[in-house]
Amino acid sequence: MQEINNERTNLLIQVARLYYEQGLTQEEVAQRVGLSRSNVSRLLTEARQRGIVEIRIHHPLPTVVSLEAELKKRFRLQSAHVLWSGTRNTDMVLQGIGALAAEQLRHLLHDNMILGIGWGTALYETINGFRPMPVARVQVVQMIGGIGAVNPHIDGTELARRLAEALGGQFRYLHAPLIVESAALREALMQERNVREALELARQADLALVGIGSVHPKVSSLIRAGYLTEAELQDIARSGAVGDICSQHFDIHGHICDLELHQRIVGIDLPSLRKVKCVVAVAGWREKAPAILGALRGGFVDILVTDDHAAQEVLRLADIT
Repeated sequence: MQEINNERTNLLIQVARLYYEQGLTQEEVAQRVGLSRSNVSRLLTEARQRGIVEIRIHHPLPTVVSLEAELKKRFRLQSAHVLWSGTRNTDMVLQGIGALAAEQLRHLLHDNMILGIGWGTALYETINGFRPMPVARVQVVQMIGGIGAVNPHIDGTELARRLAEALGGQFRYLHAPLIVESAALREALMQERNVREALELARQADLALVGIGSVHPKVSSLIRAGYLTEAELQDIARSGAVGDICSQHFDIHGHICDLELHQRIVGIDLPSLRKVKCVVAVAGWREKAPAILGALRGGFVDILVTDDHAAQEVLRLADIT
């Protein structure tokens, strides 16, 4: 047993050094050690949890003030926070965006609040970057159904639990899958007491933390979660959709798309999300720029956390579309 534990520890150290010291991407680490990218992601998480890796930030994250000001002015945001990506690789950019979002979240939290949460990789990195901060009588509620066992680390169920623990508060699960087989089944689930009460609580949220999904196959969370095939995603894109929040799709002008898929999603809808007092969206990478632009134009976002490449592309697209 001791030998097995030593082998596990050595693997965690090897993966951590390749990723953090040598700057390899998770995909490159996976190829080097002969594992899948998802396994590498889990090993890095375990390394942090076991204290093999300790991340400390001793100075403010570098941001691009001019882009922040332009985004805030152009889209009438409460605030915008734009990470200067520098020479970081894509994984490190996402971690930086998550850390920046976690920093902003600390400023927004207060006693006696309801905090709604979505799902996805950007929110996973936000929770990873969040230091424990006890807040009196805070409730964290899952705003959309769970994605199941495909990647539990980025599921709203796990993110709600982790954030509530970091805040010393309560969490409320939405006991249903994200997407079901039929509109009739969704309607039946929406009447189930636990689901109904969780969504009622989500609609009363003082603050919502969400990611922005894309119809670009390379960065589609719905493909990674196994809910959609590339062909199905292409059909959605042909309808005019460029992105989604809480799996509800919209076009580049911020109009909500009329999709059959929406009739099978268990969770908060975009009109309800618009009514939340403050919605913080965390999303990066240039490929997501059309989705970010659509979300901003639709008025679904109050505070945006992103990176400089994505921000520049959003502003460029806003000028030509």
